[in-house]
Amino acid sequence: MANEPVSAIILAGGASRRLGADKRRLRLWGEHGPTLLERTLATASELCAEALVVLNDPEQWPALPARLVRDAYPGAGPLGGIYTGLLACANPFALVLACDMPFLKRELLAAMLAFPRDYDLLAPRAHVPQATRNDLGIEPLHAIYSRACLPAIREALEAGERHMTAFLPQVRVRVLERAEYAAYDPDGLALFSLNTPEQLDRARRRIEGILDG
Repeated sequence: MANEPVSAIILAGGASRRLGADKRRLRLWGEHGPTLLERTLATASELCAEALVVLNDPEQWPALPARLVRDAYPGAGPLGGIYTGLLACANPFALVLACDMPFLKRELLAAMLAFPRDYDLLAPRAHVPQATRNDLGIEPLHAIYSRACLPAIREALEAGERHMTAFLPQVRVRVLERAEYAAYDPDGLALFSLNTPEQLDRARRRIEGILDG
């Protein structure tokens, strides 16, 4: 049986403190190109049955073609955003993406969505595991979650826990190893995210090179 449709949840509630600018509004593909949030949403919308964006200022995005959901746990970081999105989505599974990944690979996302859903969380092992700031070295903001994660995430949040992997012992986790997805991401950029000015500069130089080429 084919996998059932999934929702897309885009997390766009970060304060961008380290970057010093609202990364959601960056136009890396030219003055008349999409914002980073718009491009992330467009990529996810191609693959999913519905799209939600979790953020704290929905009134600032009236033209965004998605269902905008105000963060139910403001200040709780991505874990609160994931909980909010899973609570609001219409399907049993959701593709969860941070809004700050400029090099998403549609082929990789499609491959992840095609996996048998015998898990509660499917997350790729990061190309540089030590950069993920979690013991498993996985990227939980480029992942597929089941709504079955909701009780465990809620328990963590109500206990004041904000770490992204705090709830994992209570759910079924499937780690997508680098060797399993390298063919879809040969340059290792799919999980690259923008958090610092240095990363933004790297992304701009890479995109400019692609556009010029």
